[in-house]
Amino acid sequence: MEKLQKMVSEKPVVIFSKNSCCMSHTIKTLFVDFGVNPTIYELDEINRGKEIEQALAQLGCSPTVPVVFIGAQLVGGANQVMSLHLNRSLVPMLKRVGALWV
Repeated sequence: MEKLQKMVSEKPVVIFSKNSCCMSHTIKTLFVDFGVNPTIYELDEINRGKEIEQALAQLGCSPTVPVVFIGAQLVGGANQVMSLHLNRSLVPMLKRVGALWV
């Protein structure tokens, strides 16, 4: 859990993903299309990916990918991110943490 906290606190936007997950691809594309440069951890490619996935599950993330942190705060998965986007809360949140300037 300590490793997870360190990972999410180093950058404004952190996405935990898997290459095999289509929703992960969708969320990554959304942020990149906004002009955000998120830090992306592919849990199926990195060392200790399973351990990090278990830590995400302990935080209540289900499914465990994609999971987005903005400003070191857990936003949630694809449903939560899309809800924020649709109610126009996502862009102001990204601006607040310095991930988006326009």
